[in-house]
Amino acid sequence: MLINKGKHRRSSKAVRVATLAGVAGAAVAVPLMGATSASAASVATWDKVAQCESGGNWSINTGNGYYGGLQFSNSSWAAAGGTKYAARADLATKAQQIAVAEKLLAIQGPGAWSCAGAGNLTAGGPAADVDPSGSAAKKSQGTTETHKKSEGTTKKSAPVREKAQPAPQHSHRSGETYTVKAGDTLAKIAKAHGTNWKSLYAANKSVVGGNPNLIFPGQKLSI
Repeated sequence: MLINKGKHRRSSKAVRVATLAGVAGAAVAVPLMGATSASAASVATWDKVAQCESGGNWSINTGNGYYGGLQFSNSSWAAAGGTKYAARADLATKAQQIAVAEKLLAIQGPGAWSCAGAGNLTAGGPAADVDPSGSAAKKSQGTTETHKKSEGTTKKSAPVREKAQPAPQHSHRSGETYTVKAGDTLAKIAKAHGTNWKSLYAANKSVVGGNPNLIFPGQKLSI
């Protein structure tokens, strides 16, 4: 059959692409009708093919017209249903690329890949155990969100250490004034206002004078 002679990457790809994408009738329908569930390969086999095709880089885009780990052309990607996952193969996940490759394998056979031999790719292998339901963007976002949640949990679980507060100190100056009465001493006034006579004297030396033991009624002291 003509459709099984096309190659995934070689010069004959134009023939294959025309058969897959340009003809909407029997050329596509015939191999699909003949395909069975046996037209599949294991993930390990696809990994070997990808290693040969792209060095195992499932997100590769070198600008040569072929994309992803299995080096799909845009036409073959679309013909095998890949556009339901992403516009190009390199934008899809590994699982999605393998799922599309299984369909292309059923349509065209191992000859679609020039590295089929290197990966021992045949049409009779077991189906690949992959889940193509996720998207590369969502998975990346999910990983980031998981990291943020994990980071947040770590921060919340860490014990909060409160900074030690200094012991409260009595202010030596309240901003108030006190008028000396008969019988007052600096020590008596200081004690009544929560301070000591030395601090009180230092704050009022200009009023009291040189002798802290000598104060007079009517003097106004700053507390």
